[in-house]
Amino acid sequence: EVQLVESGGGSVQTGGSLTLSCTAFGFTLTDTDTGWYRQAPGNECELLSTITNDDKTWYADSVKGRFTISQDHAKNLVYLQMNSLKPEDTAVYTCATPPLSCPGVDHPTFPIHWGQGTQVTVSS
Repeated sequence: EVQLVESGGGSVQTGGSLTLSCTAFGFTLTDTDTGWYRQAPGNECELLSTITNDDKTWYADSVKGRFTISQDHAKNLVYLQMNSLKPEDTAVYTCATPPLSCPGVDHPTFPIHWGQGTQVTVSS
């Protein structure tokens, strides 16, 4: 069975850091393109960062300079290092492969796998 699993969420104060991890069961995640999304209640889903199978990265302006995506091919893990966290970063964070649509929104052409999401809460 193909499954993505995130971990590493939690509660931190403003300015704190967290590192999220995403791993896959049933396939090699780091052989694909992976992205991190977030969604807060009442807000649109936001694509934050992507990494290709050959380690090329992209960031949304909202997290550029604060978040870093990386992957460990040997461990089949994709990370999202989040620094200088702000209250507006509070959301459910979800990894997806390929990063083509928001969690739960099927793509018309490509099958997408999402994790279950992990909560990140940043208090002021």
